[in-house]
Amino acid sequence: MFSPEKQMSPTQLSSGDLLADRRADYARMLAESGNPAAAADLQAQALELAPGWAAGWFELGAFREASGDIAGATDAWRQVLALSPSDVFGAGLKLALAGQSAMPEAPPSEYVAQLFDDYSDRFDTALVEKLAYSVPEQLSAMVADASGTEFAFARAIDLGCGTGLFGERIRPHVSWLEGDDLSAGMLAKARAKGLYDALDRADIRFGLPASAEPRAKADLVAAADVFGYFGELRPLFELAASLTAPGGLLAFSLEAGADDCEWQLQTSLRYRHGEPYVRKLLAETGFEVIAVKRETIRRDGNDLIGGLLVTARRLAGDQPAEAIERSDSVLSSVPLVG
Repeated sequence: MFSPEKQMSPTQLSSGDLLADRRADYARMLAESGNPAAAADLQAQALELAPGWAAGWFELGAFREASGDIAGATDAWRQVLALSPSDVFGAGLKLALAGQSAMPEAPPSEYVAQLFDDYSDRFDTALVEKLAYSVPEQLSAMVADASGTEFAFARAIDLGCGTGLFGERIRPHVSWLEGDDLSAGMLAKARAKGLYDALDRADIRFGLPASAEPRAKADLVAAADVFGYFGELRPLFELAASLTAPGGLLAFSLEAGADDCEWQLQTSLRYRHGEPYVRKLLAETGFEVIAVKRETIRRDGNDLIGGLLVTARRLAGDQPAEAIERSDSVLSSVPLVG
């Protein structure tokens, strides 16, 4: 999965006060014309009329940050957290980047779910046509290479399946395909494509939904542009180990960091990872690396984003004790956003 920088959804754009909304609209026009300081002043006036508008405070933080007023921006983001403790806007991530709080190992689930719910209607068009997103094609080609002449799978799991862009590439080679995603909006788009035999809502940090029958092991587990939304990858690799049959494949992509970097939060609010860290964790969780490729995976504005595309094989042996399926009680704690 991939997203642009966090934008407010239509329901968040309104403060509920007509005059405040009008001032906020003018503030956005000023920011778009290159005057973020003036935009911040006008946005502050709007918030005097609607002080409980969390989305407005988040936007004020963005205007202040763009104008170089980092102290003012952090004050605004703290106000966002006071008004919206679940942090659907990702204000805590912004505070961490500003050095005002500890670096989180992953974003809030509510933030990720809302982000992709808001983006689901334009996701495919924006990625493929505007950002030259190529992970599904590149990763499926690596899976084919790792499979050799037997490019066929009895059971595959597409973690963070999104709208099914990777599923479209792998479906002809899979007898049974499952997709899991946190965003209800993304799952709706994937369901409409008719690609998957099963689709479930899940926060993969905590495993997959418990099933009435023991979950059969997959001979392919994939995560196309998903792990970049997490810093610490060990829980995800342990989950993959619990889902993958001995000899089965794990295929995933990441944004590439420096070799001396384990993981690092970026201004895009996604994480980058170092290759040595990835290789070490794979070995510790029961995988043998088949291939690692460094490729451009998409554009981000004028920048080309470099990625790590990885295939690994599950070794025989016991899975890590920590890698267990999430219980129904844990699943019920995932917020239903959207």
